[in-house]
Amino acid sequence: MSFAMATTVEFLRDYGVDIRPNGQRRWPDELKAQIVAESLKPGMTVNAVAARYGLRANHLSEWRGRARDGRLVLPALAEDDLCFAPLVLREEEAPAMRMAQERSSPDPQALGPVEIVMGQVILRLDGATPAARIAEIVRAIGPTP
Repeated sequence: MSFAMATTVEFLRDYGVDIRPNGQRRWPDELKAQIVAESLKPGMTVNAVAARYGLRANHLSEWRGRARDGRLVLPALAEDDLCFAPLVLREEEAPAMRMAQERSSPDPQALGPVEIVMGQVILRLDGATPAARIAEIVRAIGPTP
């Protein structure tokens, strides 16, 4: 019985990495995100993870910076206790939603604060802040560069 080891090129192509004739590699964002997430696990180092995937540590460090700035979305890890939900904004409320709010309007303070995270900055708003005001703030902040 013989085992064949995949070459680095074959290994990377299996993961969707486009390797050009001049040796340049084009990494899919999903794979970049997976590699960055792996490098953030406790006990892992940038150098070790970079070596495992045959890339330079400075490339992995750049990808980590992109993730930190919100330009690379990391996959949710099973052991994470938190998760993020997408923010959905609408111009007007549906009639059924308006009627449900009129029937049971919870105490806004009981809902807790609203947090908007932008890199190292966290903007905390009172739970009673109207949705229209939160939408204005999110639009004013704009996308993260």
